[in-house]
Parts: sequence; structure tokens; C-alpha cells
Amino acid sequence: MGRGTYLAVEVSGAGRHPAAWRRPDAHPEALLTAPYHVGLAELAARSGADFVAVPDSFAPPGDDPDLVPLRLDAVAIAARVAPVVTGVGLVPSVTVTHTEPFHTSKAIATLDIVSAGRAGWEPVVSRTPAEAELFGRKPAAPPEELWREAADAVEVVVRLWDSWEDDAVIRDVATGRYVDRDKLHYIDFTGDFFSVKGPSITPRSPQAHPLVVLRGDEPEALPVAGRWADVVRVAAADLAAAHSARQRVRAAVAAAGRDPDDVAVLLDVEVLLGADAGSARRELDALDAHHELAASSLRVVHTADALVDMIAEAVASGAADGVTVVPLVLPGGLRMIADDVTPRLVDRGLRPPVAPGTTLRDRFGLPRPANHFTGANA
Repeated sequence: MGRGTYLAVEVSGAGRHPAAWRRPDAHPEALLTAPYHVGLAELAARSGADFVAVPDSFAPPGDDPDLVPLRLDAVAIAARVAPVVTGVGLVPSVTVTHTEPFHTSKAIATLDIVSAGRAGWEPVVSRTPAEAELFGRKPAAPPEELWREAADAVEVVVRLWDSWEDDAVIRDVATGRYVDRDKLHYIDFTGDFFSVKGPSITPRSPQAHPLVVLRGDEPEALPVAGRWADVVRVAAADLAAAHSARQRVRAAVAAAGRDPDDVAVLLDVEVLLGADAGSARRELDALDAHHELAASSLRVVHTADALVDMIAEAVASGAADGVTVVPLVLPGGLRMIADDVTPRLVDRGLRPPVAPGTTLRDRFGLPRPANHFTGANA
């Protein structure tokens, strides 16, 4: 890996807390507008985050009138943001259940092109019968089958990214050839879930392989993360549990024949920050009065200093290589990360004052991969 403490931020709607849209500083009327999402990405870039994660799923809206019953497509949001917000990676979630990896490979390669090499993706699975019924193609499957299918999907995507050599686009006016067909390759993939001939219809992108971010929270997902992940996200109730989760991820990476030091493990941290612990707690109590939200990972409801102390302890103790900060409220929570948390991280030597490199792979100290079909780096 490249350097010390990694920082990602997750942004979705008005924040992870389901009552966040009720806050006076929220903008519920703007959730379906491009400027709102551009503004969140600008705050993420100002925070110096390595990437902004944009969650997504196929889960249909429930019947609770207090919840915001909508979700925009994460890849489309990232593609809208990419050309106008620089300096931060963009990692949308992509559900690989019920979808075709050919489409996914094209979408993420395109995101890498329009972002000039700042794209990643987080493959996720679709679990419920309600989601399966939206498509009507197959029933819901158990976790082991879902993650075997996810492994095949990731492999197809990566092979399709390699199906164009870097110099396949020749633009030879004299001969009338835009593409050298000899430098396009069939992938001829046949597995339990997909049969894909290829090649892609999208050229190899700036990073060649946009960053693969996977969750490492369940046993069935660990072999997939071990084989394919560049970054693994974990949820844990405390640092001791996070340390154990990181060790499981590193063991899975080693079992796949890879160097565990090449894969960053980021701990999800839900945050609601205030001027002091009391004010932060009162804000959360006000939100919970509308719709209580149980913590899904370690949660910091306190000050910016307290969050920085926790991040420092997590990295120093080996519980994580960095964190994915998940604000309970947006945009205010992200603004506090940019204005109050990141400067403290820099002052304490936990973050560099200037991000290294220009691509997302650069930020994680990862080389541009060799092409599977040629064995050559660009």
C-alpha cells in the first residue's frame, strides 16, 4: 500500500440516519437534483478524502412514511459528478445480482475515462425475494451462491477491461482503421452463472482496472475479497472487533496468493459531530425521536477531536488501515469532516497535506495492472 491512514466518505441522500431529511439544514427538495450531488462531492474533495462511496441497492421502498422512498443510480451520479469535481475518487456501489457483468464493465470503464482515472466500484449482492421479484428472472439465493456469482461477475468485468490492449485505438486515417482488431481479445468466459464471449466495446481505461472495493463482513464474501479486492470495507462494533475483522481479511488475501499489505482495510465509522459531546448527543436524540437508528458499525457521536483520536487509535492498534466516515446527516456532517476533522488529521501527521498521485490507484499505492491477455503493463 502507498501510505498511512486512508480516508473515504460515504454519502447518500440526506445522510444515513432516516430522519436526517427533517433537519433544518437539510435540503430534501434538492435530493433529486444534480447540484446537490455535485455539492456533496465537492465537500468530499475538500475533505481530502481518497474516495467518496455512493451506496446503492435494488431494495424497494417500504411502507414507512417517515423514510425517503427513493434511490438514484449510483453509477449515474458518479458519472455526472466526475467531470466537474476533481481531486477525489468515485466509488459507486453496483449490484451484481440480477445484472449482466458486460454492462457493468462498460459503465465503470466509462466512469474511469470521464473521471481521468479516479473510478472504482463496490460490487454488492441482492438478497431478498422482494428484490428478485422486481426482475422476475430468478428467485433469491443464499449468501454462498450470491457471492459465488459475484466472484464470477468481478472476473468477467476485469477480463473485459483487459480485452482491449492499451494501443488498440490507432485512428489510422490512411488505412481507414480506427481500431486495430488484432489488439482486441475474446475473453471466452464460461462459468456457473455467466457465459461471456467478449470483447468489450469500451477501450481500456486510464487505470486499466478501476479500484475494486468489497465488503469483508461475512464469511461467504471473504474469498471474493481475498481474490479481487483492492480495498475492503468492514463494519465492527468496536476496535477489538475491527482488529479481528481485519485479520480475517488479511488471511483471505494471503490464502488467495496475494500480499495482504497490498489491500487496505477500511473501518466504517458512523459520525454525528458537535461542538461538544452533549450537543452531538442531543442532535442524535432529536433524530431518533422521529425514527431510531441502531448503529450498524462503530459510531462516534462526539467532537471532531474525539473522531480523530479514534482514527489514530484504530490505525496504531492495527484495527484498520483507515476509515470510511459515514455521516448520519448531510451535508452538514460532511462539511464538519472537511472543516474540522481533516485539518486535525493533517496536523497530527495521519494524512498528507497533499494527496499523492492523480489516479485512485495512485492514492492507494497500487500500480497500473498488466493486461491479462498480453502480460504487459501500459
